[in-house]
Amino acid sequence: MNIEIEYTYPEIVVPDYETIIKRVVEAALDYEKCPYESQVYVLLTDNEEIHEINREHRKIDRPTDVLSFPMVTYLTPADFSDLEEREPDGFHPETGELILGDILISMDKVKEQANEYGHSTVRELAFLVAHSMLHLMGYDHMEEDERKVMEEKQEEILKNCGYVREGNV
Repeated sequence: MNIEIEYTYPEIVVPDYETIIKRVVEAALDYEKCPYESQVYVLLTDNEEIHEINREHRKIDRPTDVLSFPMVTYLTPADFSDLEEREPDGFHPETGELILGDILISMDKVKEQANEYGHSTVRELAFLVAHSMLHLMGYDHMEEDERKVMEEKQEEILKNCGYVREGNV
């Protein structure tokens, strides 16, 4: 498992953020039974940078809480059975790790949403990582049935890590 975390936000919003991110990434991969060692890049940034990236990549002119950039395409969410044949470039040539993709999180939104939803910044960060990991494994929430599936999976992953709604570990 290779999880690269870059923190460009000017203050530490969530204590021990690296442990939280690694725990949730690993829990999501275990939950979806990913058979590969994997790579994930996580950038913790501010509203200004995520706004710019959101505008550039999604043509949405506002900041968002999290952006996910999957590196492989799934025919069915989290179906890893044919990735080696279908997506050979999705694996690192030297390590053989599955390159899942990139997660960008606005720490401004982590603070705002934790306050808005009445839970801790720890829980909010964990939630956004779980949400984004599901996107990196092919899930989406554009349709109501997809949204329900993602919500259930997110909650299970968070529960498995001990990040319950109250926000305490």
